[in-house]
Amino acid sequence: MDKGIKKGEILSWSMYDFANSAFATTILAVIFNRYFAEVVAFGRTGISVLGIRLPGAAFFGFAVSIAMACVAISTPFLGAIADFSGRKKQFLACFCYGGILFTGLLYFIGEGDYWLGALFFIVAQIGFSGSNVFYNGFLPEISTDETIGRISGMGWALGYIGGGALLAINLIMLKYPHYLGFQRNYFTVHHCFLSVSVWWGIFSLPIFLWLRERGWQQSLPHGETYLRIGFARVFRTLKKIGKYRELSKFLVAFLIYNDGIQTIIIMASIFGAQVLGMGTEELIVYFLMVQGTAFVGSLVFGLLADRLGNKRTILLSLMVWILVVVWAYVLGLFWSPKREYWILGIMAGMVLGGSQATSRSLQGLFTPEANSAEFFGFYAVAGKFASIFGPLIYGLILSITGSLRKGILSLILFFVTGMIILCTVDEKKGRAEKLHPIT
Repeated sequence: MDKGIKKGEILSWSMYDFANSAFATTILAVIFNRYFAEVVAFGRTGISVLGIRLPGAAFFGFAVSIAMACVAISTPFLGAIADFSGRKKQFLACFCYGGILFTGLLYFIGEGDYWLGALFFIVAQIGFSGSNVFYNGFLPEISTDETIGRISGMGWALGYIGGGALLAINLIMLKYPHYLGFQRNYFTVHHCFLSVSVWWGIFSLPIFLWLRERGWQQSLPHGETYLRIGFARVFRTLKKIGKYRELSKFLVAFLIYNDGIQTIIIMASIFGAQVLGMGTEELIVYFLMVQGTAFVGSLVFGLLADRLGNKRTILLSLMVWILVVVWAYVLGLFWSPKREYWILGIMAGMVLGGSQATSRSLQGLFTPEANSAEFFGFYAVAGKFASIFGPLIYGLILSITGSLRKGILSLILFFVTGMIILCTVDEKKGRAEKLHPIT
């Protein structure tokens, strides 16, 4: 069927990954998370919460869990409302620019401002993660079964370019400000936080200007509200979800294995700083290397998904993730721990983009267009619930043992269990089930 898809719309859609990935790198993965854990929340000394001493890294992990819980609970209902009202772009804009505003407010967070910093971060994280629900909801509308892997992969690839580009600019700001015409030590990490807000705001404009809203607004029945409609559609979907057995099994598998992936992303720079003594500039260079390999990996795995199938490609990526986790626990087995950490960064980067892009593709293949935002809301629930439990468990283990390495072992169970469930998914049946949307 001719959907009237234009190449410019695909590029505009992909550019949103380019825009908001700056938050994923500078805020969530590299600079702010380490700054919050070590400076704002006093690092290993930590803070006292309800009489319990929490290391800074654990407190940050709990903040991530709270944000993800809010997204996981709200987005299925909001996604259903967006589908019914034909307003995915409006919901996307609200979450996007709310996230941009509170990311900018992180500029004002200093040492000891851990409660205010946690509040601003949680709202910014809700904006970032919530906007991705509606952004992902456009994927089935601008692709076909034959192109969804490549388009999803292109989005992830541009995301890694965007996140990496701003990270490189942040490195120049902190270490080589004279390249930009400023004196040494002119910029601080706070300026890096502000740069994310500006970058995200500017490069998100294409999706709002040139991507067409294909949904249509249904008439609101007399006496009904969009909120009640949203709840009704979600509960009806839950009641009839048995029709989509393959999608349901995939979401459970994704919930589990993505737990491990998200925890690695969030805690990697804190691990590098506290276990290996890596400084801010070195961590930025490290994650620039990860971004570069992730860019290549997202493209390679996108092609593999279209040729070998999404399921097989995801399974392959999960095997590599297991190897990464085991090696991280025994770091220093062959060479120096820091050298091996760089090798692990290359391996993780190759499967980071691939596993996430291919998972999004498989979700798209199983998702009826009429329920795209709603079903991607459930996809977000799986992803965001993963982000609740991963950092939460890691934070608990860290609080009990005081060891970042020991928290690594918990991730093996998530990857192995996710693989076992994913093996039961029939990709061909999932595509067939897609042809029967819930109305």
